[in-house]
Amino acid sequence: MEASQNDSNATINYTNKFAQPPWRVALWSIAYSSVLAVAVFGNLIVIWIILAHKRMRTVTNYFLLNLAFSDASMAAFNTLINFIYASHGVWYFGEAYCKFHNFFPVTSVFASIYSMTAIAVDRYMAIIHPLKPRLSAKATTCIIVVIWCLAVALAFPLCYYSTTMIARNRPLCYVAWPRKAKDSLMYHIIVTVLVYLLPLVVMAITYTIVGVTLWGGEIPGVSSDNYHGQLQAKRKVVKMMIIVVVTFALCWLPYHVYFIVTGLNRDLSRWKYIQQVYLSVLWLAMSSTMYNPIIYCCLNSRFRAGFKRAFRWCPFIKVSSYDELELRSTRLHPTRQSSMYTLSRMDTTTVMVYDPNEPDGGAEGSRKLPLSSRKKRYVMSRQLEDITNCNGKEQNGKMSTMHSEVFS
Repeated sequence: MEASQNDSNATINYTNKFAQPPWRVALWSIAYSSVLAVAVFGNLIVIWIILAHKRMRTVTNYFLLNLAFSDASMAAFNTLINFIYASHGVWYFGEAYCKFHNFFPVTSVFASIYSMTAIAVDRYMAIIHPLKPRLSAKATTCIIVVIWCLAVALAFPLCYYSTTMIARNRPLCYVAWPRKAKDSLMYHIIVTVLVYLLPLVVMAITYTIVGVTLWGGEIPGVSSDNYHGQLQAKRKVVKMMIIVVVTFALCWLPYHVYFIVTGLNRDLSRWKYIQQVYLSVLWLAMSSTMYNPIIYCCLNSRFRAGFKRAFRWCPFIKVSSYDELELRSTRLHPTRQSSMYTLSRMDTTTVMVYDPNEPDGGAEGSRKLPLSSRKKRYVMSRQLEDITNCNGKEQNGKMSTMHSEVFS
């Protein structure tokens, strides 16, 4: 991903046409440092929220965990280094880090976008085919491992061919392709297709089908009880993920276009303002690593509660009892010969456990019981995504159970 710019940097060294005034270097330094700080700390907090709270350990959140790890890693290892090399045209970090510097961005971006693709497919299965088996924790882990293995395989040529050289007494880091321009352009086209176009097409198709279902029809497999509450909860999840995907696509589009255009027209590398163009598209691409934590915090109540807990030391951040309840583990075990119903809602989820021997076996009967007999009614946390109906009775020799994926 760095080959074309490395050629541009070589031009910088030979002609010295791209020297920047100190004030411009200072502004770019502030811009890149801001991305580094927000991306690293924001994604580390997301990782902590998911790992430290049992309630957050869901299939979707494990993919978000992988996304946060890849974003934080790329921001930490590449953002500032990319800026220093692009602005100075001098490689200060040795040959070993040169290989890593060219190798890791492709690996990280691949892991990020295919984690989002996995979430899109998971949402599609949860909403369009809710009765089919969901991914287990083991299957989710295997998918994440496969994603990283494919990412390493795709980025390996960059690591293999990366090297350093001395030009005009200045060390350079570049990718020494066997056929130079042809191999560089071909590789960038392959990366653009596999790490940008293909996953975006898959996500566009899945989210279009899901969107038509949620906004234009009925949710398959969902009962009429509290239907609108379930619908709104599912819409919130899909909206948030669509915003994440669109943000990623917009941030990386100029970057991919830049490398393909400069690969087709090598003379652009000698254009007077090409360095500023590259610094701009690079900053936009690197900034994609810092937006997701902000999106989660703004659009998801449980992540927002987690961020409040992380910043509770700030005098203006107050963690309410409601926020504590959002992250509290709520594992429920149905009692023998009883039925448990979890009702999805926008503000409050009520979990009621009824004894079949009680009058009417349900809510109407429970209203007539004294308080001591109604102690099995609980109020749980808000914004469950799906309805869960777990019956303790056996129907036709099988346990009737509908599993629902709580997003976060």
